[in-house]
Amino acid sequence: MTPTASVLDAVAQAHRREWAFVLAATVRRTRDFDLAEECVQDAYAKALDAWPRDGVPDNPAAWLTTVAHRRALDLLRRESTMRRSLPLLVADDPPVRDTADLAVENIEDVDAIPDDRLRLICTCCHPALAPNARVALTLRLVCGVTTAEVARAFLTTESTMAARITRAKKKIALARIPYRVPSARELPERLDAICAVVHLLFTTGHTAPSGSSLVRSDLVERALQLARMMRALVPDDPTVAGLLALLLLTDSRRATRVDAEGRLLTLAEQDRNRWDRDAIREGTALARRALPHTDRYTLQAAIAAVHAEAPTWEQTNWRVVTGLYERLLREWPSPVVRLNHAVAVGFANGPAAGLALLDELVAEPSLATYGYFEASRAAFLVDLGRLDEARAAYEAALLLTENEVEREFLLGKLDAL
Repeated sequence: MTPTASVLDAVAQAHRREWAFVLAATVRRTRDFDLAEECVQDAYAKALDAWPRDGVPDNPAAWLTTVAHRRALDLLRRESTMRRSLPLLVADDPPVRDTADLAVENIEDVDAIPDDRLRLICTCCHPALAPNARVALTLRLVCGVTTAEVARAFLTTESTMAARITRAKKKIALARIPYRVPSARELPERLDAICAVVHLLFTTGHTAPSGSSLVRSDLVERALQLARMMRALVPDDPTVAGLLALLLLTDSRRATRVDAEGRLLTLAEQDRNRWDRDAIREGTALARRALPHTDRYTLQAAIAAVHAEAPTWEQTNWRVVTGLYERLLREWPSPVVRLNHAVAVGFANGPAAGLALLDELVAEPSLATYGYFEASRAAFLVDLGRLDEARAAYEAALLLTENEVEREFLLGKLDAL
């Protein structure tokens, strides 16, 4: 039976919302990343056949998890890989039952699954893996972000990222990395990677790399849930507090980032009366408590707090923002931070000052495919009256932008010229 539009939408929604839950629960049963990923993909394919006939289930996560488990059990039995697959990840959990006793239950209590998801994140963020590999693997497997989107987040090619993810999965198997939440003694050495995963997940959702929507709310909300989960695990850790503050303050603007027609609105154009004041209060309080600890998330949260507390765009204290970016550069001297610092300098000291700093980054390889770099140059060039150069910069930014809302914004800027 051909899936209807409503069924296709239900499967797409289930993929966005439930992928992490279903995969994590399946990895718990199989202890094999590749097998689990194959079975979960097969479960979504089966949904396209079954749901048009039987209707969309009340609990899509439970349905998909059950189908994935059954598929895994079938493969393990048929291919006689049970003894080879289960020991790949040695855990402190009770031993998995023998194949003959491995019954598949309907999982109606999806509230139990976030523990599995946290276990999967901690496994992917094991210190035996290279730092970038930890973050990339977790984004791909746990968060359901495509390899292309992960590559975009790392400002690298899709083929390079695919190879990195494959190597990380093999390392987990060879190193027999356990599938469990680490102890309080082990957790600190994984916090940096876990925080980086949550931050990149949020960033990917805050402005979707492609598609017709500016925001992927499912990824944003998943990142917030994970940040809160980590905050509950390590309530006194300032880095985790700073991360949660950054996410809350940045997300407080979500409802105002596009207008009623879906057109992108800049910070200067947004209705600040509609910003989420509860999120701002919580985020600001967290940032203030964490601020003596100047990690990259806390400093970014402090910058976001300056914007959140400014009554209007014109009243933004750009001197403070610039100073915070200078501190952030000492803590995290990445090309993107240098770009953001240059923009802040442009607002504080004039477009010529900002453009001069941006031009110093022209030869930076990782910004060659970063559309915001050319868009920032274009905005300052317009302010300076250098319209031909601004047009060329906007056209370059357009070539590097796949999100339809951002493309329309850039096209509008070109039309205005």
